[in-house]
Amino acid sequence: MRLSVIVALAAALALPLAAQRPLSAPLQKLDISTGHWVFHGTSRNLRTGKTGNWTWNEHCRWSTNRQFLECSFSNVWSGKPTESLVVDTYNPNDHNYWHYEIFTSNSEHPFVSKMTIAGNVWTELTPHEKIVYVWSSPHQVNVKIEAMRDGTHWTTVDQGTGVKQP
Repeated sequence: MRLSVIVALAAALALPLAAQRPLSAPLQKLDISTGHWVFHGTSRNLRTGKTGNWTWNEHCRWSTNRQFLECSFSNVWSGKPTESLVVDTYNPNDHNYWHYEIFTSNSEHPFVSKMTIAGNVWTELTPHEKIVYVWSSPHQVNVKIEAMRDGTHWTTVDQGTGVKQP
């Protein structure tokens, strides 16, 4: 009986340690994004030229196995709410970072993009959109979303700043 209590206690104490295993070196680069972030910015509709404001409310945390950064977004784009779930990770087989995003509203289609991290700059790239994050500190990041409509030139359609909340 005493042995089974000791084994159960040891197993219970080991669970939090397993959940907090160290991140691999590539995944450590994603760790800056954990926590609660609030972004504010402006957008420009390329067809109409109209501008608007947006807010992102982002909550990021590591999955239990610490292989996936999971971020939930509650955004408002020019008065239009948009909810999404993002998963960022590193694939050691192809040596690339990957960004997956799915939406619950506004008929947005899920998408996957390859992501590069070079120093304090993260770049997500799809055939017609580029998102660039420039981290000025662990508590602030500037973001710019660019669109390519002509197959050659990138045009900024959104830009803003995110601040980590206490």
